[in-house]
Parts: sequence; structure tokens; C-alpha cells
Amino acid sequence: MATFLLVHGAWHSGRSWDRVVPLLESAGHRVFAPSLTGYGDKAHLLSPAVGLGAHVDDITGLLDDEGLDNVVLVGHSYAGMVISGVAHRVPERIAHLVFLDAMVPEDGETAVDVLPVTKQLIDHAVDGWRVPPMPEQPPPLGLFGVTDPDDIAWLRSMLSDQPVRCLLEPVRLDNPAARTIPRTHIHCVADRPAGITRRPVPTGELVRELPTGHDCMITMPAELVELLIETAWRPSR
Repeated sequence: MATFLLVHGAWHSGRSWDRVVPLLESAGHRVFAPSLTGYGDKAHLLSPAVGLGAHVDDITGLLDDEGLDNVVLVGHSYAGMVISGVAHRVPERIAHLVFLDAMVPEDGETAVDVLPVTKQLIDHAVDGWRVPPMPEQPPPLGLFGVTDPDDIAWLRSMLSDQPVRCLLEPVRLDNPAARTIPRTHIHCVADRPAGITRRPVPTGELVRELPTGHDCMITMPAELVELLIETAWRPSR
């Protein structure tokens, strides 16, 4: 049995993993899929003060509260920033990092540094501090890569605004022990919006691909679960 901690991306909530969690659990694994501060059941906490540090606190707090160790920590999209911060804070508790179509920062970088197109979203922030979800685009792009009308309606029901501070707060990655944690990168390789680029993956880090859009946990949950389980059984160090 492995322990998976699934961290959702910007605008989303823990509900985005609803199709993944039961598949992992039915395979015998323990799974946590919390909502970060400002989203889902914590949407009432959305404020200008919520930043990347608060989200790192969310996940490290969950690790402490549940006494979790040897965790496969999965971060989707913006949550690549979050899991990086968690790994550098408590590397001894993480068995594997999975960057799921995610931002992969270096020390001191912000989300804007990793994905410069994000600056355009900040420039149009509402009230100067919150960024509404990206609009739906014509197929094959859809809403975060989701094109089925029913799935889009479900996805819309969980989306919240993203605080600007999350995108401008730098991540601190100054713990060399974190670099010993194995990493897997899962790339969604269907059509991508203009301006979305992916950094080269460092030599020695595993890459897997899914032929779907960005929100693969909604569009290809079974295939994603296969890759996550494969990751769980790779050597932890």
C-alpha cells in the first residue's frame, strides 16, 4: 500500500480528484485530496493574504496532522510550486514527487517566472488581487483541456478565483535533501493554449505522457492512476 497526497492546481479544488481517488483506493492505496486555502470547502478563506506559503502550510500541516510519511506527493499545474515547497521543508516525509503537467520551479522563482504568460492574468486581476478562472475556449482546448459539456459543467462548479499573491510569492528551495527525492513528470500532450511552454526535464528524471488536455484527472482518470501506481513502486531513494 502506498500513500498518495494529491494537490490540485490553481482555481480548482480537491473535488477535481474525485475520479482518481476511488480508483487508487480500490487498488489498496491510502489517498488524501485536500482543498487548499481559498478553494472548495475552504473557499470562504479566499483573501489577498493567501499566497504560496499558505498552501505549503496546508500540505505540511496535513502531513503533520495525519502523521504521514513515505508519501507520493502529486502536484497538478500550479501545485508544482506547492509540492516543491513542501519537499524542501520536510523532505524526509516524501518518497516521490510527481509533477502532473505542473510548474517546476527553481529556488527563489515565482509562478510568473516559471510561466511568464501568467503575468497577463495578473494584469487583469479583479480588485487587484484575484484572478478569475481562465475562460473556456473552442475545442480541442475547452476548459483546462476538458471538452465534454457535462464535464465542463461539473468542473465549473468547483472553480474559485486565484489570489495574485500565489503567483507572485517566491518558493524557497534551499534544502539539499529535497534533491534526493525521486521525481516523475507526467505531461499532458494534447493541444495546449498559446503561450504555455514546458521547461526541459533534467536528465535522469522520469517522464510519462498522457494524450489528453491539462485536466487529465477528469478526462483520463484510469490512465492517470496507472501511471501513479507505477510511480509508487519505483525505488523511493
